[in-house]
Amino acid sequence: MTDLPQSKKTVLQVLPSLVSGGVERGTIDVAAALVRAGWRALVVSEGGPLVRELDRAGAEHIALPLNTKNPKHVKENIARIAEVIRREKVSLVHARSRAPGWSAREATKETGVPFVTTFHGIYSLGPFGLKKFYNRVMADGEIVIAVSNFVRDHILENYKTPADRIRVIHRGIDAQAYDEKNVTSTRLIQVAQKWRLQDAGQVIMLPGRLTALKGHDVLIDALAELKQRRGGALDLRCLMVGQGSSGYGARIMSYAAARRVDGHVQVIEDCNDMPAAYMVTDAVVMASKRPEAFGRVIAEAQAMGRPIVACSHGPTAEIILPGVTGWMFTASDPVSLADALERALSLSREERTRVAAMAAERARKLFNKDEMCAKTLKVYDEVLARRAAS
Repeated sequence: MTDLPQSKKTVLQVLPSLVSGGVERGTIDVAAALVRAGWRALVVSEGGPLVRELDRAGAEHIALPLNTKNPKHVKENIARIAEVIRREKVSLVHARSRAPGWSAREATKETGVPFVTTFHGIYSLGPFGLKKFYNRVMADGEIVIAVSNFVRDHILENYKTPADRIRVIHRGIDAQAYDEKNVTSTRLIQVAQKWRLQDAGQVIMLPGRLTALKGHDVLIDALAELKQRRGGALDLRCLMVGQGSSGYGARIMSYAAARRVDGHVQVIEDCNDMPAAYMVTDAVVMASKRPEAFGRVIAEAQAMGRPIVACSHGPTAEIILPGVTGWMFTASDPVSLADALERALSLSREERTRVAAMAAERARKLFNKDEMCAKTLKVYDEVLARRAAS
């Protein structure tokens, strides 16, 4: 890192709230890394349960009413963030979401501090591209962090951000937590008993929020296809693990019943041990109908040594080596998904061992949170050094 005075090494991360999610997790990981590196880490948001993790990491949280898209409130938050910047002697602001990003950008203009953004998602452009202006703020950082090459290409195509201002930093997973060697047999037994998997046959899992975009219906159609191929006999349990809107789990089960595979589908909304959940599966599925910005599930599954089957759009090919560490299928195509599942589920013990070793090594090397944090701090250093030299 550059040898800047300590007063120059205060980073303020800005996001709507700290309730749950990948953006929030990345914010906490980077804040903890800043503290370990001797920087001062501040986060402004409306707050939430994850504030406790910030406190444990030695970072500081400042509560502001940022969880809003109301233009009047967004404008009012400019002065609030500017006041924090001046009072806390912040030297760099990192925005992670659009509405608070607009407030933060204007606050940095008022105070003269650098503005960095992370482009976390493939935001909808809206009809006739009307939302492009609203999204634009996330492409306006002095440095724009893209969470995948797929996102970088999206930024270049739609927002014309100069390529030399974009840095690709893949999202990172906790390589210690998502390591099969660190999951005890007691944890595995607890999950298997809680979900009644003792006589379940082979187990597959689709982890992710219970929303239509995650492709639960596509997987159910693929199960129906597999059942037909096997003459009506399907020795398989499919776990749909995640939280979501009220009633969506019931709709999943209703659709499974209509396709006559409801006896093979189980919706689970209260999992608090995802590493163990991965470990009780024979294959993991990512079936999102729209491209993910990164695809954390793919990285987590590989880190745990699980065969992964994922749709072939977005950044999937950045994370999977097709046919080597996982299998890809055509998005929203249940026949293609059934084909890929048959291959993953038919692996011999030796093949599974080989796939698991290669997948876990690659995931821990390329997609771990320590690497993500190191690269993010390098971006901060780059921006601060540029300012110091100007």
